[in-house]
Amino acid sequence: MQKIVGVRFKNSCKTYYFAPVAGEEYKKGDTVIVETAKGLECGTLILPVTEVEDDKITSELKPVVRVATEKDLEKIKQNEARRPEAIKVCKASIQKHGLDMKLIDCEFTFDGSKAVFYFSAPTRVDFRELAKELAGVFHVRIELRQVGIRDETRILGGMAPCGRECCCSCGLSDFKKVTIKMAKTQGLSLNPGKISGLCGRLMCCLSHENDYYAEVGKEMPKIGIEINTPDGKATVVSVNMLKKEAKVKIETQDGGLVFKDYPVANLQFKKYYAGDGAEDKKGAKATEGEED
Repeated sequence: MQKIVGVRFKNSCKTYYFAPVAGEEYKKGDTVIVETAKGLECGTLILPVTEVEDDKITSELKPVVRVATEKDLEKIKQNEARRPEAIKVCKASIQKHGLDMKLIDCEFTFDGSKAVFYFSAPTRVDFRELAKELAGVFHVRIELRQVGIRDETRILGGMAPCGRECCCSCGLSDFKKVTIKMAKTQGLSLNPGKISGLCGRLMCCLSHENDYYAEVGKEMPKIGIEINTPDGKATVVSVNMLKKEAKVKIETQDGGLVFKDYPVANLQFKKYYAGDGAEDKKGAKATEGEED
């Protein structure tokens, strides 16, 4: 077991482990100065001192240099105050050189010796002249970093179609593969406008909800099949995977229709999913299943 603290940097939801200094007190939300491969950087401490298994440490832990002092916080504010002017100058230079690129953000390193400009572009961009011009204006090292459309949304942030902050900018540490099959598994409309995020790609939340829907889907009846209910035979109209309920229509003796919701546990039906059992006439695997 090793003692660690978790630190998160700007424009990232990923947590990085660092070695705490013995006897030093760390509180969640503290701004800390840490040593990284890029030099000294400031980050927010989101995980106080805790112990983790050795196999979760993939490389040698770098130390926390210190909890940010008043002087450090003032330097961070000064670096932040330089951003608007840097963005304005960079946009003007991009337009001057006629480059097909979109500037997204800019940040200065903690010591102020380097400025990093994030941009997106449909193709590779020759920005050598741009970098030289910016270096001459700001007198610091310049790094121009091209990012993808998902990273652009993560940096800029925004409100997702669900009404909450975009997953990528508020808690998603890494982008996972998202497929249209996940939308099908969750019974969502396949209209791209309804299952795409602000970036225009499939919504990230489809991936981290998929395991639940895939597992529950094995226990749910297919829409349109005939099943046995406590009130007799019925046809499935719709299913609610969150409540684990099925809406069915029951034909009454006088020819009318009654619609009811039942917990899946109270229904008897064939389960259709890839597994053992005989194939039905549509080619899907079918197994007999009875829920008490």
